[in-house]
Amino acid sequence: MRSSWAPEDAGLGPLAAALQAQPPQAPDAPDDDPDDDDGPVGRRPHLRTVFISDVHLGTPGCQAKALLSFLKAHPSDRLYLIGDIIDGWQLRRRWYWPQSHNDVVQKILRRARKGCKVVFVPGNHDEFARHFIGHKFGGVDVVEDAIHTTADGRQLWVVHGDHFDGVIQYAKWLAYLGDNLYELTLRLNTHLNSLRARLGLPYWSLSQYLKHRVKSALNYVLQFEGAVAAEARKRGLDGVICGHIHRAEMRDIGGTLYCNDGDWVESLTAIVEQHDGRLEIVHWPAGHAQAGPVAQPRAAAVA
Repeated sequence: MRSSWAPEDAGLGPLAAALQAQPPQAPDAPDDDPDDDDGPVGRRPHLRTVFISDVHLGTPGCQAKALLSFLKAHPSDRLYLIGDIIDGWQLRRRWYWPQSHNDVVQKILRRARKGCKVVFVPGNHDEFARHFIGHKFGGVDVVEDAIHTTADGRQLWVVHGDHFDGVIQYAKWLAYLGDNLYELTLRLNTHLNSLRARLGLPYWSLSQYLKHRVKSALNYVLQFEGAVAAEARKRGLDGVICGHIHRAEMRDIGGTLYCNDGDWVESLTAIVEQHDGRLEIVHWPAGHAQAGPVAQPRAAAVA
């Protein structure tokens, strides 16, 4: 760890200033957002845990306003930020930081101030934060990975997942190229869906279509899921919750529970834990919750 490293080294000076500019607030001070129910007792149903990843703040594709509305509607005792929350890759190339992105940062810090346990596991796009592992900023714990124990006693490994991506580990230049192509696909998708909206057609994701149609991409996803689940099993854990591949999923792999909370660029998904330990994938803004396995994941694999 380089103790002299600073966010300015990655071209993130303005972001550091935004994070440090949060006004001090006493623990019992009234909230400055009347629609915010992050306190221990709120009008909205209170969850035990919320898991989100791949927000990509700092990019035009980030759906920050949707995430903000999701967080307001889902107060929780714990909040895990599982990597790629801030897109340092894109910010180094071109600075993009609208007020809505700052609002998300402030929302997370406000949640931490009110007693929610916020844990940040950096990913490859916000790898600059890995220099601060073991530290706490604004009430947010920065960790390499974490073990989360559900209300029903299951132990789940919380990790971003990029270490299981061969492209990231052995051909990072190719990862940067793919990131640029993905950004281009998102821009094309915006224009395409503007046309579809004028024709009265629903939203359609070009990138998701390509991922599902290209066989090599599907094989990559399946290999990634299998590798992460196998490592969790090797560690003697009941399952894993990760991000990285922007594909929300919850299934049994070889007796290990594999969960991916998706992203906040296209799929707008998160994983939530109810107070009985039940895990669900929430699709926003529809709010549709897809229940995951409640039984111990050592049971027979799901077909």
